[in-house]
Amino acid sequence: MSVLPRLDVVRDGAAVVSLPMTVRFRGITEREVMLIRGPHGWGEFGPFPEYADGEASAWLASAIESAWRPWPRPLRPVVPVNATVPAVPAAQVPEVLAAFPSAGTAKVKVAERGQTLADDVARVAAVRELVPVVRVDANGGWSVAEAERALRALSADGPLEYAEQPCSTVGELVELRARGTRVPIAADESIRKADDPLRVVRAGGADIAVVKAAPLGGIRRLLAIAEQVGVPVVVSSAIDSAVGIGSGLAAAAALPQLAHACGLGTGGLLREDVAPPRGLVADGAGGLGLAAGRTEPDAGWLRALAAPLERRRWWFDRLERCYALLDAAGGGWRSGGRHLTPGG
Repeated sequence: MSVLPRLDVVRDGAAVVSLPMTVRFRGITEREVMLIRGPHGWGEFGPFPEYADGEASAWLASAIESAWRPWPRPLRPVVPVNATVPAVPAAQVPEVLAAFPSAGTAKVKVAERGQTLADDVARVAAVRELVPVVRVDANGGWSVAEAERALRALSADGPLEYAEQPCSTVGELVELRARGTRVPIAADESIRKADDPLRVVRAGGADIAVVKAAPLGGIRRLLAIAEQVGVPVVVSSAIDSAVGIGSGLAAAAALPQLAHACGLGTGGLLREDVAPPRGLVADGAGGLGLAAGRTEPDAGWLRALAAPLERRRWWFDRLERCYALLDAAGGGWRSGGRHLTPGG
């Protein structure tokens, strides 16, 4: 069991940045994250603002693990990655994919509120013209009947590698698979938001597991789940900075088996980042990949991209609340004490 670093130490090594994005994604155009420096490097605490403290505390555990513990030994130097296409109009697809030259796989967001199935079909068709392997991500936005109809429409002109979280509940995913759409089903939210991340696969609701280091509590937790889940895994990210992407790459690089491109290329959706972008390289299988390794943020860019004062205060308040939850719960960490400086 590792010692949880004191809260004042975590605070002293923290910086909050606001990263402008190239397109709207998840309803935002600026991505805020807190970066935390520790003895082994940097970690990223970046749960989205709407996440409650209980869920967000897992992201803090991941950040502290990354900054205070060494990473597992990599088994591959390069991790294959997919391009990510937000729910943009079909005409904008070439512009988005320009950030992922020669991509072999693309994940396309679908089931966006306020859009139609026709919008999704047009977007996927535009992606297919440029990228050979296409997967879609609905973020649980369909009912079973809607998902069945949508997946048949979206695969009418070509196969889908898989559909990520087409429905929100485990029961719905099980029912959808039983209907035989011939599109493999991947679970994301049903793993990272679940008390039992293995339940969806054991229930027969997923062919593939999408796993993210931050919401699962860190790299080691991700690797433990991947070892037990019994289906192929795809390591993904949540519009992370270069620091968070580095943690995801470390997890993917340490997996014994990696059959699919990972969703770790989302740096292409950021207009500015805290470190120079990782160069996309050939992954050895006809697609793109990213080299595994830690990221050292540029001190000047940290200052230039610093979030406004009121947002920094919001994040430091959130840090304190989530730290208190980790301190109380243990979860693999032994308390090192709060030891707040005067005034918090």
